[in-house]
Amino acid sequence: MVKVNLPKRVLHIVSSMGRGGAETLIMNIYRNIDRKEVQFDFITHSYDIEDYDQEIKEMGGKIYNIPSLGTIGPFHYMKKLMAIMSDSGYVAIHAHTDYQSGIPALAAKMCGIENRICHSHSNNWLKQHGFKDKLMLKGLQAIIKYSATKLCSCSEEAANFIFGTSKVSILKNGIDINDYIETEPNNRKSVLKELHLSEDTKVIGHVGRFSESKNQLFIIKVLKKLVEEDSRFVAILVGEGPLREKMEVEAEQLGLLGHIRFLGVRTDIPRLMNAFDVFLFPSLFEGFGIVMLEAQSSGTPCVAATSVPKSTDMGLGLVKYLHLNEHIDLWCEGIKTSLLIDKPNTHFIINNISQLGFNIQSNLNDWLRLYGIRNIEVTQS
Repeated sequence: MVKVNLPKRVLHIVSSMGRGGAETLIMNIYRNIDRKEVQFDFITHSYDIEDYDQEIKEMGGKIYNIPSLGTIGPFHYMKKLMAIMSDSGYVAIHAHTDYQSGIPALAAKMCGIENRICHSHSNNWLKQHGFKDKLMLKGLQAIIKYSATKLCSCSEEAANFIFGTSKVSILKNGIDINDYIETEPNNRKSVLKELHLSEDTKVIGHVGRFSESKNQLFIIKVLKKLVEEDSRFVAILVGEGPLREKMEVEAEQLGLLGHIRFLGVRTDIPRLMNAFDVFLFPSLFEGFGIVMLEAQSSGTPCVAATSVPKSTDMGLGLVKYLHLNEHIDLWCEGIKTSLLIDKPNTHFIINNISQLGFNIQSNLNDWLRLYGIRNIEVTQS
């Protein structure tokens, strides 16, 4: 076996390192490990400069950009993977590409890498799949079963969907709760001032990539109904993505541009979360939904679709789940009643989330054990 000098290196395989849920989770772990002992590198399928790229490089990580499996086919994809894995002395690879994650695991197995983790972050796909698609999924599941040494997921739903079994390690999507505890008394006022909104504005917040699965079009429809009843309602939408322009056009056609702020990608998510009156999360599907955890850590009430796993409820009395088939009036009522919820005290928030295992400091060692790394002290950086 190749002797590995410190820091021990772990290779993550991701589609890109934009500010998505899975990517944010990895970065939460990366920021908090002792990087003198453990380092993360990344294989991505994006040649664009992504949100976390510069931070990764500043922390000592390497980024390898290669074409995706669908672009170059399995043979050339395997060849590129093995070229990166073969001489780098990795103690583990961690594939976050859902049903395709068995391919990097297979490449790692052929390169003699001992720890090969496949991680499910999704519990559904949007499109209906025929017989050929289902057959392909069975084949990819077989590759995962053959190649991976460990299977993990963010929820039971995600485990069942990708791996076809719930007998998987649930790796909780921890965050640094202290980042979201409000310490600036004028935080909300400063956000409203920045966005040219009055202090009596009723703020509906949302953070997510503009994609079909996140269902931002539904937010616009709910907002339209709310504004008809009360013109003080405004939606703050944070994120980028292929459907942003479509959402802006829809908002304009409905006469809502004055009631929506499209903020793009932001680095001050905790500040914004604390300024929201309600967090709205009507996703068509979610593996977990780490933004729900971020919102509750901020003490912000959440109204979410029933397609979001119930494990996102931190027991703080802040979450209401509604079915997307429910009449839009029920969603509006859910938002209005959420405005009346008192913010839990800081101790209650920290205690509940920590006891449920979603405090980043509680699950760092769970990640390190996946990589065969033990007895390493982890310290917040």
